[in-house]
Amino acid sequence: MTDRTAPAAHPIAPVLAARWSPRSYEDRPVPAAALAQVLEAARWAASCLNEQPWTYLVTRKAEEPAAHAKLLACLSPNNQGWAVRAPVLMLGVARTNFAASGKPNRHAAYDLGQATANLAAQAAALGLQAHQMAGFDAAAARAAFAIPEGYEPMVAITLGYPGPASALPEALAARETAPRTRKPIAEFTHLGAWGAMGSPA
Repeated sequence: MTDRTAPAAHPIAPVLAARWSPRSYEDRPVPAAALAQVLEAARWAASCLNEQPWTYLVTRKAEEPAAHAKLLACLSPNNQGWAVRAPVLMLGVARTNFAASGKPNRHAAYDLGQATANLAAQAAALGLQAHQMAGFDAAAARAAFAIPEGYEPMVAITLGYPGPASALPEALAARETAPRTRKPIAEFTHLGAWGAMGSPA
């Protein structure tokens, strides 16, 4: 398999450099212990007031095939084409109000994102990879799984062992092996004042 380690401009933790978003997965299940580890990593993410407003609907192709197929049907057609091979398909959901006060929690989606970033990094540490997707029908997911009001489906996630790019259609295989790129630090960092773009080193 092509090395997908991030070509970081400055040294970063190896697990962060190893994380990427594959579309090809091997046809083997994720061990229950490994799945528990990635969810444990999500559990220990930071959150506003320690609210921990994230919820994950987890469907395993082998253990919950009907639920896996139901969640797969909520994905966009493009995502369905490759995600069908993923042994684990999840839905990340944010509770939109604080549990104690009932007031809106405007940080809920941010906190779910932090938990999911932890999940993805832990997956990479175990030789797994997660692919986070915006391409799904939130209303369809809500209806399919009877997700109550006050909980917002925010992200669909595949999890598994990365497979060969050759298993994908040509266009997706090209994306799977394309060089990894990111904006340079100076394009998203304002030093001391808005508009003072630059890099600290």
